[in-house]
Amino acid sequence: MTTALITHPDCLGHVNPNGHPEQVARLDFVLNALDGIPLTKMLAPLAAESDLLLVHPNSYVDRIKAKAPDQGIVQLDEDTWMSKGSLAAAYRAAGAAVRAVDVVLGGEAQNAFAAIRPPGHHAEKTTQMGFCLFGNVAIAAKYALEHHGLKRVAIVDFDVHHGNGTQDLLQEDERVLFISSHQRPLWPGSGDPEDTGEFENVLNIGFPPGSDGNLFRKVYERDVFPRIDAFKPDLILVSAGFDAHRADPLAQLEFETDDFAWVTGRICDLADKHCQGRVVSALEGGYDLEALAESAAAHVRILEERGR
Repeated sequence: MTTALITHPDCLGHVNPNGHPEQVARLDFVLNALDGIPLTKMLAPLAAESDLLLVHPNSYVDRIKAKAPDQGIVQLDEDTWMSKGSLAAAYRAAGAAVRAVDVVLGGEAQNAFAAIRPPGHHAEKTTQMGFCLFGNVAIAAKYALEHHGLKRVAIVDFDVHHGNGTQDLLQEDERVLFISSHQRPLWPGSGDPEDTGEFENVLNIGFPPGSDGNLFRKVYERDVFPRIDAFKPDLILVSAGFDAHRADPLAQLEFETDDFAWVTGRICDLADKHCQGRVVSALEGGYDLEALAESAAAHVRILEERGR
């Protein structure tokens, strides 16, 4: 078996204003860092409209398409912009997540990493937010359930910001277990541990500013891994944000690169136990370029080792 790397040059065509943390260089740095790892490289397709509609209403998809400019950039909200290339990038990002599901569940690869932008875990049903246009990982989860006949999908989101969009899109589906660990308090202000979803299928874990990798590991061993173990998923999806790294400028957690490698390995352990090692990971945040590249490479290196 192998590890699939799914990406597309169109994801570099999403351009934000100068100084915006979600910059084109993020993906360049990640891809350069992954270059020496033996991966099966695949081009992301454009997401089918029907796949977007698994989680977003048609009116929202149409609104995003209508907002796409022919030139320059337009502001959708305080944090989220679109340029001429953004719509194609967003369709490729969602398409990469769906393709990753097909590749892993079809036996072409043991696991997969979607190196994509824009990210997706803040996009709610009818609202773009926090640099995100479409709910990439949520789309992948629904696609796995609806098109591959899976019974249970678990999502682990270790981005430093709460995955409010993924929760909004999936909390009413009892076939999905959504776990988000994040700094709290921090934007977007959601992710209260008492918010457990429609079917008690959401686990929100808030880390106070200054929390380090030791606490991260302790809480995951105590709370996260037992929940996944009890859920017995047919597939594990990962929202892989690396902005909990101590070098990241947008938050105040103190995780190290090794912490991301560790959690990846433990997720793979659970995947080996419950779902034949099947893991699909998609890039979310991470805004210090060097820390992002190093952490993403550590994450994918573990996937590749487990995918052999």
